[in-house]
This record gives sequence, C-alpha cells and structure tokens, in this order.
Amino acid sequence: MVFEQVVTGGCQSYLVGCAETCAAALIDPEISQIDHYVALAARDGLRIRYLIDTHTHADHFSATRELARQLNVPVVMHRASPAPFVDMRLGDGEMIVLGRLRLQALHTPGHTADSMCLLVEDRLFTGDTLLIDATGRTDLPSGDPEALYDSLFHRILRLDPALKVSPAHDYKGRSHSTIGQELASNPRLQKRDRAAFVEMMRSLNLTMPTHITEALRTNMSGGKTVAQLLSEAAATVPFMSLAELKARVEAAEADLIVLDVREREAYEGGHVPGARLLPRGQLELRVNQELPDPTRRILACCELGYVSTLAAATLREMGFLHAVALDGGMKAWREAGYPLNVGRGP
Repeated sequence: MVFEQVVTGGCQSYLVGCAETCAAALIDPEISQIDHYVALAARDGLRIRYLIDTHTHADHFSATRELARQLNVPVVMHRASPAPFVDMRLGDGEMIVLGRLRLQALHTPGHTADSMCLLVEDRLFTGDTLLIDATGRTDLPSGDPEALYDSLFHRILRLDPALKVSPAHDYKGRSHSTIGQELASNPRLQKRDRAAFVEMMRSLNLTMPTHITEALRTNMSGGKTVAQLLSEAAATVPFMSLAELKARVEAAEADLIVLDVREREAYEGGHVPGARLLPRGQLELRVNQELPDPTRRILACCELGYVSTLAAATLREMGFLHAVALDGGMKAWREAGYPLNVGRGP
C-alpha cells in the first residue's frame, strides 16, 4: 500500500494507493492543499480514483468537490451525508475497490450522523470519531454522545488492538496511534460506563471552530467559500498600486474613473480625491446610470481591497473590460499619507 499523510495545521488528510495498479483514494482533503495532493499523486505514480470525506467537516473546508471537478472522479461519503454533490454513498460494511486494496466503510455516528471510518489492511482511518488521546466532539450539528459511545465501545474498540489509527485531526504533531494504545491511555476512553461517558461529552464546554458556519454551509451544500470567491475574482482582475493611482490622480488623468465601493459613511470619512461613490451593494442596479461608457478605465477601491476585487470582477463580467482594483485599499492609502477628500463631493 502506498501511503502519504498531508498535515495542514491540525488537519490530517491521506493519499492511499495500490502499488500494483496505481489506483488511489484521497481521504479528507483540505482545500488549501489541492496542488499538493495532485503533485504527490504524480510523484508516486498514482491516479486518484476516489475523493472521500469521512464526515461533514465543521472546522475546515473540504476539497472533494473542487478536486472532483478538476479530476472528474467521484466524491464518496456515507449515505447519511446531506451533501447533494456526493456521487457514491456507502452503507455500513460496504467497500471501495482500489486495485488490490479494499477500503471498508464502518458507520460510526456520534461526532456527526454521517461519520464513518475506513478500514484498509493494517490501518483505520477514523475521521473525527476517534482521535489520538481524544474523541470527536458531539456538540456540533447532528452530534450525539450516545451514538458516539456505541460507535467507540461497540465497534471501533473491538477491532484488532494492533490496528493503526489515522485520525482526521491532531493538534500535537502526532502521525498515528493504535487501537490498543488508545484503549490504554486515551483519557476519554477510560469512561467506559455509558452514562459516565455521555455526561463527560455533554460537559466538555469546548470552543466553537473558527469557521464553523461557513465550513458547514460549504461542505454540506458544495457552495463556495469567501476565500474561493476572492481567489476566483483576483484571477480575472488586474490591480493598480497605491503609488500609480496617486500619480494618476495628481496628473488629473481624464480617462480614469475612481469608483469607491464602500458605504456612504466610510466614503465621506475620507476618499481618494475625485472618487465617485457607488456602494458595492448597488453596483449592478446603478451601473448603467453611473457608468454609461464601458470603454473607460475604472478603478474600484474599498477599505481593505477585498470588496473592490469582487466589484472589479463583476464590472468585467458586465462588459467593463478595463476595470481594475486598488492593491491594498483605502486603509493602505491612508497609512501611506496620501491625500484624502472628506465629505460628500469628489
């Protein structure tokens, strides 16, 4: 078996392949590592055939849907997954054939209702059901401490103690454990009475993951993250430097329209001399009135440079092919000590 582990902060993802047939599966991929996964597979002579999420992640953004689009391969999850873009839904005990390898799904609800582990040869990919010296939390959507108890004590912990445990997360740099080691030393597994375990899980009082709302939304629906939207917009938009804009403003360049896409209050607090106000939320509705000439060069600016990037990309989609964005935004403009006009007028 070809085995590669990719660490992204506390997230762990795995590339598993059959050495004889070069067929591979990618387990719990994280979206910032897409190029890394593709490069690893190429280096090892593998072709990724399946993209697998062990559950609906709440603390990072899954790369399965984007990789499925790029590689034209199926997304695999447990059949309880709510995600509409899943191509293959596994039931308990069912297997994925990967050349000479067999990846068997074990339904292990508790952390989430759709949690599953994957058993292949001497290794168990446990997702967030069983972690090293911990277990998955049960206070997120579809979490259930009673179900987690059954998944752990009636299923996983009855497997071969020598099985290696490869979880989806570890925040202390550890690569793996074993079933036997977890039984012996995992603090949460010492609560072997059902009531005591359930009470412990309900009283953990853990902090919420940073991006929980966005992660659940995108991982459950296949929607895009804000970072993806910004990245896609930035890939289609040229930028102008602060110094270049300052020089053009001072030269009173007639062909350039500076479009401030912040709200009125921010605009009146200080804007680039000569800038027009057109808030991003009104852009599509007012663009024909405010910008009748699509051949003009338009520079969009906002506070930090993010909203203006989206605005410039929208303008380009609408036919304003000379739209650009200010690199750095008004915050950087002020910090550079460049001139500002205050009030309603340009």
